[in-house]
Amino acid sequence: MENAAQTLTINGGDTAWMLTATALVLLMTPGLSFFYGGMVQKKNIISTMLQSFISMGVVSIIWVVIGFSLSFGPSIGGWIGDPRAFFMLKGVGAAPDAALSPTIPFALFALFQLKFAIITPALITGAFAERVRFSSYLIFITLFTLLIYTPLAHWTWHPEGILRKWGVLDFAGGTVVHMASGFAALAGALFLGRREIHRKTKSHSPAHIPYVMLGTGMLWFGWFGFNAGSALAANGLAVTAFLNTNTASAAAMLAWIFFDRARGRRPSALGACVGAVVGLVAITPAAGFVSTGASLIIGTVGAIVSNLAVHWKSKSSVDDTLDVFPCHGVGGLTGMILTAVFAQDGGWINGSPKLLGIHLLTTVIVAAFSFGGSLLLYLFVQKLHPLRVSAKDEDIGLDISQHAESVE
Repeated sequence: MENAAQTLTINGGDTAWMLTATALVLLMTPGLSFFYGGMVQKKNIISTMLQSFISMGVVSIIWVVIGFSLSFGPSIGGWIGDPRAFFMLKGVGAAPDAALSPTIPFALFALFQLKFAIITPALITGAFAERVRFSSYLIFITLFTLLIYTPLAHWTWHPEGILRKWGVLDFAGGTVVHMASGFAALAGALFLGRREIHRKTKSHSPAHIPYVMLGTGMLWFGWFGFNAGSALAANGLAVTAFLNTNTASAAAMLAWIFFDRARGRRPSALGACVGAVVGLVAITPAAGFVSTGASLIIGTVGAIVSNLAVHWKSKSSVDDTLDVFPCHGVGGLTGMILTAVFAQDGGWINGSPKLLGIHLLTTVIVAAFSFGGSLLLYLFVQKLHPLRVSAKDEDIGLDISQHAESVE
């Protein structure tokens, strides 16, 4: 593979674009920390934000040591990459790779993919915010990255991956990032149980709405790298993904607040922010495969479906603190189905129902794997170290009880 890569030529424009896209995707994780941090109680802002920030450290090391190898190493039966292939990023350098990065340095491809791996476990944290023990969380995200994220990345994005060979279309992570994190979040919310404030059916006001708005802006901006960067080149496909990403998010933001208004609620800054992010989630798998008109529909439908899911969840006993499952799990699933409906090449609307069947089966497999696998990981971590903080620590707040820090 390395000798073949030497005959390829690096494209300077593509490399410059991918460096920019990689930086944009990294910006999303700090953006997520503000997005989540602004929505929790004041006594949990620091702990919630740190759970996103720490993922940048933990997952970066895992990726260098073995994570990239498991995701993109030579395929073992389409299920996982050879862990020996790129151990400690051996052989991952400035030369391109014929199969994975034909016009950019292979190391840059590895860096770009790392940013997806970083944000996925960080997304999960919103579901069990305000009640998870920090040390146990570190163990969980390590195991999740190795045992849930890397197989899904291999199945979906490696040329020999099982889902890729089926013909599944996932441009930038509808399954790998959003369904994986969303269904893992649902498992976490169920496993850790309800917060005391949730048991007493008390509501709390978000600590700082401007943080949520700042985080949304950072996520929206960074998502251009997330989706457009997945073209792996500065070309028309990247432009299409960029345009579709912005259109879907804008449509979803407006659809969310108008749908709220139609249901008798006032339009809110929080609703606008959540809607915008749901639009970004829904368009992620479709970004490079659909027309701009279709992206508008995907954003609108994704917002309405997730809005209903949030409402239904609020009537249940499930304490998904920041609605990760309704927004990312349901939003990602909706996006995957609509990708198969509107794909310009092979979509149902263009007369080919086969892709829709494949995507429906894929969503069932990914949901079961992410939910079931994560539930087993929570059980395993619980055996090693309690996952949930004590009632006293929860009452004090995780900022003080876990980190001896406070925003005051």
